[in-house]
Amino acid sequence: MSNEEKFGQLASDQTIEKTIAALAANGVKAEVAENGEAAKQKVLKLIPAGAEVMDMTSVTIGTVSIVKEILESGRYNSVRNKLNKMDRKTQSAEMQKLGAAPDWAVGSVHAVTEGGSVVIASATGSQLPAYAYGATHVVWVVGAQKLVKNLDEAMKRLYEYTLPLEDERARKAYGMGSGVNKVLIVNKEVSPGRISMIIVKERLGF
Repeated sequence: MSNEEKFGQLASDQTIEKTIAALAANGVKAEVAENGEAAKQKVLKLIPAGAEVMDMTSVTIGTVSIVKEILESGRYNSVRNKLNKMDRKTQSAEMQKLGAAPDWAVGSVHAVTEGGSVVIASATGSQLPAYAYGATHVVWVVGAQKLVKNLDEAMKRLYEYTLPLEDERARKAYGMGSGVNKVLIVNKEVSPGRISMIIVKERLGF
């Protein structure tokens, strides 16, 4: 079986339902969207107008135009827009703090297990502090092809499937490759209502 067959196919409705129940037991509120546009609308309903929002680097939320909405609609207080106006040479510490603890962090993940664990990898680690603790609210949009049986499969998916695709994207976008340099595993969220996940019945992201 190829990696595409193992890790690129949408999960069944039964697997999605099982995963949502496990996530709920682990403190993550999850729901289903039939497609990317429906997912986008669910995200925008979750985030209050005027809220401070950091859109984390993500092919998924870029694909469904959530990033464009956050940056350009004028409805939100975009952290990224602030960061883009700052000087990394003289304001790097302030920039790190802004990105690490926004009111709302929106992005995606790389694998979700049927037992309700969530795996996110990063080359720099920039999005991980907000996801783990810093952000008051976290919203993840997740294509249903990212659902896996357990953490062993999650790690295989990460290294064998996600990394090659992200490395290719990064080389085109930034002129340099990517890497699984830092990994966050969320087994449980202890703050009720802090993390929301929208599982989309479309292939989105890697």
